[in-house]
Amino acid sequence: MALTEFAARNAKPREKEYKLSDGGGLYLLIRPNGAKLWRHKYRFAGKEKLLSYGAYPLITIAEARVQRDEAKKLLAAGKDPSAKRRLDKIAANIAAGNTFSAIVAEYLSQMEADGRAEATLIKTRWYLEDLASPLAKRPIAEVTSAEVLDLLRQIERSGRRESAHRMRSAIGRVFRFAIATLRAENDPTIALRGALRPKQVTHRPAILDEKKFGALLCSIDEYDGWPTISFALRFLALTCVRPGEVRGAIRSEFDLKANIWRIPAERMKMREAHEVPLSRQALALLDEIWPLSERAQLVFPSIRSAHRPLSENAMNSALRRIGYTKDEVTSHGFRATASTILNNRGYDPDVIEAILAHQDRNTVRRTYNRAKYWDQRVQLMQEWADLLDQFRTL
Repeated sequence: MALTEFAARNAKPREKEYKLSDGGGLYLLIRPNGAKLWRHKYRFAGKEKLLSYGAYPLITIAEARVQRDEAKKLLAAGKDPSAKRRLDKIAANIAAGNTFSAIVAEYLSQMEADGRAEATLIKTRWYLEDLASPLAKRPIAEVTSAEVLDLLRQIERSGRRESAHRMRSAIGRVFRFAIATLRAENDPTIALRGALRPKQVTHRPAILDEKKFGALLCSIDEYDGWPTISFALRFLALTCVRPGEVRGAIRSEFDLKANIWRIPAERMKMREAHEVPLSRQALALLDEIWPLSERAQLVFPSIRSAHRPLSENAMNSALRRIGYTKDEVTSHGFRATASTILNNRGYDPDVIEAILAHQDRNTVRRTYNRAKYWDQRVQLMQEWADLLDQFRTL
C-alpha cells in the first residue's frame, strides 16, 4: 500500500527505528531521534543495495517516488543506480574544481610558456582576471552565453566598446582551451557574435605633412631630456616599427655587419619574426647609443635601470614635453606618417606593407613576398632615411 502524506507527517519516533513502505523498494525510515529518511532497497547482480534520497519533508513523497522511478529505469537498462550516483558525484566534484578562474590560470601559464609578450600577458590578465571576475568561481562547463553577454554589456555601457570586443575574444580562447582539455563542451561566446555594438575605430594621431614632420624631427634632435628617449624616437622614425619593438630591442638582435635588425616572433604583434634593413643613419644612431647600454642587453634602457626598457609612455611623454599634444601626434603614429608619405610619393604599396610588417592572410604569399621584396626594402629604408634628413631642412 502506497504511503500517504498523513501517515508520513504523523509518524512518531519509537524506541527502535522502523519503516513505512511506499512500494517498489521505497520506504521512509523513522529513527528514534525523530529523523525521517527516504531509503530505496533494490537488487543488482544478485546483491541487495540501498540508495538514500534525503530527509522528509525536505524531499516530498512525490520527489522520492521520482528518484525511485529513475533508479528503476537504470536497473531496467542493466545499470547500477549506486554506481551512476557515484560517477555523477565525481563529475560534480571535478566540475566544481574546474572553475573559470582555474582554467584561466592554466591558459595564462600556457601563454607564458609559449613566450607571449609581457604586454600581451598583462592585458589578457586584465580581461580575464579583473574584468571577468564575476565568472571566477563558476564551473566553466556551466557558464552560459547569457552570463557572458551580461558581463560584456556592462563593459560596453561604460563606453569601453573595444574592451568588450577584446574581452569576448579572450573569454572565447579560454573556453576553446577548456574544450581542448575536456573540461567544457561548448564555447558560449560563439552565440554572441554580432551581439555587441561595433567597435569605435580610432586612428592614432599622426603628422602627415612632410614639412611639419621635419619640424618634429628637429625638435626631437634638440630634446634635452633623457638621451635614450631622443635616440628611441629617432630610431623609431628610421625603422618604421612599433614603439614596443624599439623599447624592447636588445643588442643580440642586431647584426651590424649585415646591417639587419632581427626582431623575434615573440616580440612582434602578429607573432612572426621580422627583419628590418638598417640604413646608414640607423647604423650611425646605434653607433652613438651602443656605449650607453654596455652594462646590459637593452639598447634603449630606462632612466631608472639599465636592465629595464623605457616605459610604455616614455616616448609619448617626451613628445608632450616637446610641445605636441596627444591629438597631434603619438609615437605609434610615426608608422602612419611613413605609410602615408611613401604611398603619396608613389612607392610600391607591397614593399611599404612589407616594411610595416603588415601580414598578408595568405601564408605562402606572405613568405614569398618577404623574400621577393627584401632588396626593395633595403633600398626603400635607405631612401626613407634620406627623406627624413631632407624634411629637417624644409
